[in-house]
Amino acid sequence: MERLQQHWYRLSPLHLLLYPLSLIFRLLVALRRALFRAGLLTSVKLPVPVIVVGNVTVGGTGKTPLTLWLAQQLIEAGWHPAIISRGYRSEADETAREVHKDDSANTVGDEPLLMARRALCPVWIGRDRPAAALALLQAHPECDIIISDDGLQHYHLQRDVEIAVIDGVRRFGNGLLLPAGPLREPLSRLREVDALVFNGGSPDAVEGMLMSLQGTRFHNLLDPTQTRSAADFDGLKVHAIAGIGHPQRFFRHLQQLGLQPDTHAFPDHHRYTGDEINPKDADAVLMTEKDAVKCAAFATAKHWVLQVDAQVAPPLFNLITEKLSHGR
Repeated sequence: MERLQQHWYRLSPLHLLLYPLSLIFRLLVALRRALFRAGLLTSVKLPVPVIVVGNVTVGGTGKTPLTLWLAQQLIEAGWHPAIISRGYRSEADETAREVHKDDSANTVGDEPLLMARRALCPVWIGRDRPAAALALLQAHPECDIIISDDGLQHYHLQRDVEIAVIDGVRRFGNGLLLPAGPLREPLSRLREVDALVFNGGSPDAVEGMLMSLQGTRFHNLLDPTQTRSAADFDGLKVHAIAGIGHPQRFFRHLQQLGLQPDTHAFPDHHRYTGDEINPKDADAVLMTEKDAVKCAAFATAKHWVLQVDAQVAPPLFNLITEKLSHGR
């Protein structure tokens, strides 16, 4: 899979073999959407508004930070949001359940656990998004809006607002659909969403809105009350690990803070071993929040976590609230 992903951001002779499969995939995607539009595949309308945060590419684009930002904005505006997610690679993938901060990432998935530990609102997981949302609403009747994390292609759940998050640097790779490229759906799908949010890069005013990930303080994985700035690691042998959709984004962030760590990239949602996060010559090991929820069991005092928060252009929330007000 790793080698295949490297081909998604260039063109190579391999695409002569993969392109016919992409055409078949495109046909299946179009057929599935047509069946939903014709009502032959059913979709569920919830009793509360639904905001979908997703993308059209495989891999990390920054959906989780945007989901958390959106939940915070809704809370400040007087809403009572909740988040639903599939819980990728979780043991509870088939059953709707609430995510608690003391859960295991193996049980509920790394991204849902990260969001639950932020303690902004209820977080539920389940492969069947409508079932997860309905169970959530029964358990938390105070919730009056649902955010579906990574739910753009989950047409079984009707939505009021669609937000597509795009990697502003890598964009859409070679522009081909799976398996020849990184696209889950054709780029024409982006014309149907309510908002395009570019994580990094320089989108113009016509294309979409800019989001950046901000974070300068590290907290100790074993003792979160201990915090450090980048300057506190001066003179130390520093390593950095990242098992996210695009590890280089995290490594670039560290470099922008003035750090030059030895870097170790792992596949997205990687399940770590103790040896992988404990380089023998390391005085400090830096990681993302998403990695940290999987590493506490074999972490030491030398492990530090960088929390990042999304900063988004103000017009995005104005657009969302306007869309929601029209739907009420």
